[in-house]
Amino acid sequence: MPPLTAAETYLQDFHQRQVGVTSAAFAHLPAHAASATYASSYAALTSLVPGVNAPLSVLDLGCGDGYLLGLLAARQQAQLQLLGVDMSEAELAVARAALPASVWLQQGRGQALDVPDASIDCLVSHMALMLMDDIEQVVREMRRVLRPGGQFAAIVGRTFLLGEVNDVFMRVFKPIASDALPPLRFGDRRTGSEAGWRELLDAGFADVEFDDIDVPWTPTPTELWTALLDTYDIDRLDDIARQRLRSAFLDAVAPLQAVDGLIATGWGLRLVRARAA
Repeated sequence: MPPLTAAETYLQDFHQRQVGVTSAAFAHLPAHAASATYASSYAALTSLVPGVNAPLSVLDLGCGDGYLLGLLAARQQAQLQLLGVDMSEAELAVARAALPASVWLQQGRGQALDVPDASIDCLVSHMALMLMDDIEQVVREMRRVLRPGGQFAAIVGRTFLLGEVNDVFMRVFKPIASDALPPLRFGDRRTGSEAGWRELLDAGFADVEFDDIDVPWTPTPTELWTALLDTYDIDRLDDIARQRLRSAFLDAVAPLQAVDGLIATGWGLRLVRARAA
């Protein structure tokens, strides 16, 4: 297996320092699709895993601190086999402490899964695939481990922030980033569009479907800034640039506050679904 890329090395370091930030950001917020509302974006994924009284294997790729696996384990389906793979040993340590011993966890990368061929019924992933390098190899590995007819479902990013706040943030962020942010590419641009996913899944998958999922949130400006500190690009800024951004952002979003001081925003996600051909 090739050595870690620069992006993977950074992601390992980030999740060593900031364990559980993904579940902290998304687990407590309801998620809205056109056809349904879910308790969270994690729940949107788990709703696609059949609740059957029959053998069923589920792999969570990029499982992080195990939050999604915990939702599935709480069902107590007698014949449900749960597996989780993540690159971060720190995240997996939290998952091991929280999950039942029957959940199989392994440190690994999506490009080379230590999972037998055609052994998985459902492969799910929450906010991880769009960060992975060599996504074509990841997709080949997903298809290899899925049984024919097996289901793939992933939550990925669609837009950074919902509403006018996104434009305001980008307007103040881009000039600071151009001066102070070292170049570092996360993942493959194709994972950010429906057309890109259709291209990636074309060879080994069928019945590709998409749902836009909004995760609305009404924080105060300070609460929003605190959440943004846990995003990769802001984390990568040096202290001086980060303080410049904080001041410029809080000034820029002040006119967007409602009378109660809150800002209407949230996170824009996409649900990708397909069947192993």
